[in-house]
Amino acid sequence: MRGDRIPDEDHVARYCGPKHIADGKVDASAFRLRPNEEYVSVNWLEFLNCLDRESELTELRRIYSAKPLKLSNKGRMAILNVGKVCEKVCRESPDKRNLDVLHNPGPNDPSHSCIYNLRQDDVWIAELIRQAIQETHPALPEIEDSQRLSGRSGLSN
Repeated sequence: MRGDRIPDEDHVARYCGPKHIADGKVDASAFRLRPNEEYVSVNWLEFLNCLDRESELTELRRIYSAKPLKLSNKGRMAILNVGKVCEKVCRESPDKRNLDVLHNPGPNDPSHSCIYNLRQDDVWIAELIRQAIQETHPALPEIEDSQRLSGRSGLSN
């Protein structure tokens, strides 16, 4: 439900486009607010009710494809544990910042959620969030090596 706090044991994912990837790794800039933003958008993975991480990623890709969000093969999905990221930021930030990770579903994105209590100049907080990343995955499914070598996408005509 809109505004519900996401449980500490649950996970959120953030799509990080190519401009936020350096040497194949997610840069802290992926967790900074853009002008006029009040939160960092994420997706609540457990809300998707999938069987495993790969199924969650497949469902996120489907959700993103219904939005005006173009995924790049150079982008990454960063996975964060809600409790661990909130604890790290509170413990290590100079102002002992308490982040709020709240469910904020949209019409075509039922798992959409937000990280609140960030400011435009929060370079250090963005770095702490980056350090709390537990996993990263390709934004798009990887093409099998045999398909890549033959130049085929694996899709039938």
